[in-house]
Order: sequence, then C-alpha cells, then structure tokens
Amino acid sequence: MTDSYIPTGRHLIAGEWITSPATFESDPVSGPKATISLATAADVDSAVQAAEEAFWTYGYTTREERAVFLEKIAEEIEARGAKITDIGTRETGLPAGRLEGERGRTTGQLRLFAAHIRKGDYLDRRYDKALPDRQPMARPDIRLMERPLGPVGVFGASNFPLAFSTAGGDTASALAAGCPVVVKGHPAHPGTGEIVAEAIDAAIRACGLPAGVFSLVQSNTREAGEALVQHPLITAVGFTGSLGGGRALYNLACARPNPIPFYGELGSVNPMFVLPEALAARGTEIASGWAGSLTMGVGQFCTNPGVAVLLDGADADAFEKEAGAVLSGTDAQPMLVGGIADAYRSGRDMLAGQEGVRQALCSSGEGRRNAPDLLVTTGEAFLADPKLHTEVFGPLGLMVRAADAGEMLDIARSLEGQLTCTLQMDAGDTELAGDLMPVLERKAGRILANGFPTGVEVCDAMMHGGPYPAATSHTTSVGTLAIRRFLRPVSYQNIPEGLLPADLQGSAE
Repeated sequence: MTDSYIPTGRHLIAGEWITSPATFESDPVSGPKATISLATAADVDSAVQAAEEAFWTYGYTTREERAVFLEKIAEEIEARGAKITDIGTRETGLPAGRLEGERGRTTGQLRLFAAHIRKGDYLDRRYDKALPDRQPMARPDIRLMERPLGPVGVFGASNFPLAFSTAGGDTASALAAGCPVVVKGHPAHPGTGEIVAEAIDAAIRACGLPAGVFSLVQSNTREAGEALVQHPLITAVGFTGSLGGGRALYNLACARPNPIPFYGELGSVNPMFVLPEALAARGTEIASGWAGSLTMGVGQFCTNPGVAVLLDGADADAFEKEAGAVLSGTDAQPMLVGGIADAYRSGRDMLAGQEGVRQALCSSGEGRRNAPDLLVTTGEAFLADPKLHTEVFGPLGLMVRAADAGEMLDIARSLEGQLTCTLQMDAGDTELAGDLMPVLERKAGRILANGFPTGVEVCDAMMHGGPYPAATSHTTSVGTLAIRRFLRPVSYQNIPEGLLPADLQGSAE
C-alpha cells in the first residue's frame, strides 16, 4: 500500500535522524507496533544546544523569510497527507475524516500565521520622538518592539496528533515569532509525530535555514520532558495535557534558577447553562446537541462540555430523557491510549459514588474502549462537593438540576477557571443571562451563546485559554494572538538607526 507509513522510531535532532540505545514500543489501536527510540537528557541537551545556535540566525530573519518557511511547512505536510492519515488512524483510532480535518486546520493555521506576521502588527511597534527642548528635562528618542525569546520547548498533545502536536499551535506560534523549537513528542502517536517532523525538516532544507530551528525527541517517560523544561537555554514552554502532569512541569519551570513562562492548557469542564426559556422552547434539541458534543472524538476534547446546568422541573426531565436516549445509542469507541480509558472509568466511578449523584446512564466499557455515561445531581449537592467540579476526560455528562435562578448563579460563582462557558438562551432569558455574564467573564476565556464549545476556530479573535486550572496563563494557545507568547518587548533609547532591528528602522518618519 503506497500510502502506508512505517515509523523508523528515530529522533530528529538538528537535521539528523538519531537512534537511542533504549527504546519503547508504540501502542497503536490497529496494525503493528513500532520500536521507538527513548530520548535521554543528553539527547534533549543536543537538541536545545542546536536550537540556541540556530537562534542567532533564525531569530534575526525577516518576517517574509519566516512567512515563506511556515507556508513551506504547510506544503510539505500536505504532500504527505495520505500517509499522515494512515499512520494517524492506526495509532489513535481517530477516523480518517477527523484527521484530514485536523490536518487542514494545522496547515491553515500555518498559513494564517504567515499572513499575520507579514502585516507586522503583532510587533506592537511604538515610537516616542526625542524632545530635546522639553523642560525641565529633555526626552530621548525611544522606540519599542516585540522580540523573540529564544529556544522554546513544546509538548505534543495526546488528543490532537496534528493541531496541538509536532507542527501544531505552539510550534507554529514560536516559529512565527522567530524562536527555534524542540518538541517532545507524545508517545500515543510517535509515528505521526515523526512524519510531520520529516515535513518540517524538508521545509528547513528548502528554505536554507539552520538545522537546529526544529528538533523532535521521542519519549514515554518523564526524563526527557523534565530535562526540556529545566534546560537553562529554554526560554518558554508550551504544553497541552492533564492537570497533574502540567502542574508538575509548571512547578519545575517556576523552580528554575531563571524561571520561564509555562503556557499550559490543563483542564476544564466547560459548563453549559441552559436558561429557562430556551429549556422550555427547545430543551430536547439542546439535549441532543449536547450529547453529540459530549461524544465527539469519544469526549477527548479539551472543550468537551461536561457539565450542563438547568432548572429542575418537567423541562429538565425531558432534557434528561433526550440526552440519555442519544447517549445510549452511541457505541463504545477506542480512546487514545489505555491509560486515558482507565482514567475515564475511574473518574466516572468517583463522581458516581459521591453523595447526591444518580447514574442515569452507565456504560460498560472495557480495555481501551468506552461508551458515554450520564450522571445527574442537584445544585445543592454540586455546591457542597468540589469533587463534582472535577474534569473526567471522555464522554461523560453531568446534569446539575438547580432549584432556581439564584442557585444557578451560585453555581456559576463556585466554578474554577474554564476554557469555555456556554449560554443556551432565548430572548426571554436576557435578564438572567445578563446576571450570569459578569461571572462567566471572570471564569472563562471564551463565552458562547446557543452553540457548543467543541470546535475552536483558528482566527484573530479566538481566545483558547482561561483562568487556572484551565490554563497557567491568561494567554491563548489558538489564533494569531498566540504568537505574542513567545515575544518580549524591548525599548531602544537613542540607538543609531543602523543598529536598530530592521522592522524599527525608518520609524522616525
């Protein structure tokens, strides 16, 4: 089969494909396992040292040079499209259509960033002209511009083998900013990471850039990840993953002799508030849409709307019946790795065992496969038990039946930071929605009305992040604003024109 891809299991370090003495086996949903090199701290050091050396060239390339490079990466990914789909479906169990859509999102993001940096607005250039005659003190010539940080470490995500992994959002953002990248590939899809790294390597060669601009190291242990975060030449880290793993790495980043930004997306229950008028008018329609959003990708989306809050009563009964019917008709599907499947069942059982929780639908998943579950509780129980606020990564829905609008507002206030909050509302719900909005603005990075949060548009106005524990910073990991995470402002005072960065020269006119 010409479109089949067989992983070599090697690291890509500064343009060279490297093996390590120690190895691990991949665990694909289908097809043969592959032997993958296990990166050591020495491998990470080699990659980071090469990135630092590359920065002295790449960090000073023109915006046009970087834009062409991003576009070339997109072309090289597309040239390998069929093989990426082949290995991606075998490793993750995700359907071909999902991976093809994710590939389009990844290449689209690269091209969007290319167009964005060509415009130059992201540099936030500012100029205060000298005022030599100002009294009582003259003002010097001061100009400001954003500059790239240096080498960046990126962790591939389990649930997005393309859009949040090797060439995904964090890598694309850092490269657009002018920062070389070292990726620690996710062990759930090492072959997919490898073929995308081939595409980036081909783009580097075609554009004549330093080989150290990009490296990929593979690992299924903590050693490589910890070495990457703690390496003194790494200036920032991008991470998408679990709260526990992300918090441990965040603590390492903060504990360094020179602490660095750790841009972690860690978890969210993405609550949906179904307001009374909307519930009465179209509750079953909303319930069906909620069930579909819950089960998309076996619930393995960071924006999965895991909690639905609505007023108790007959309309809530109808909502529960419809959601249960749709969910019960959804077959068990393979999850990304066995550990995620086990954690899902453990988390479900923990929530189901809490006081005041009723199991409206309990699946019988086993091994790597799970089907949806539906739990129901009261607003009083949800407010009394913080464990009910815990994210369970997978197709689990928790209905919270609030006693009245006041309790719904209390539930909103009780939430921790979220990636998203959703309002399902009709015109008659505007007053209650107005009461909720100031609370939701403080709780989430993105607020939706009459939609579902699964599916994150890659555009200028997107905010994909939120207050902790949704993320470790108030920045976005999706959209053009993400580029600014890997920049810092520098002021230039009375610097001769010829010494200024090219993008600041001539700004006096």
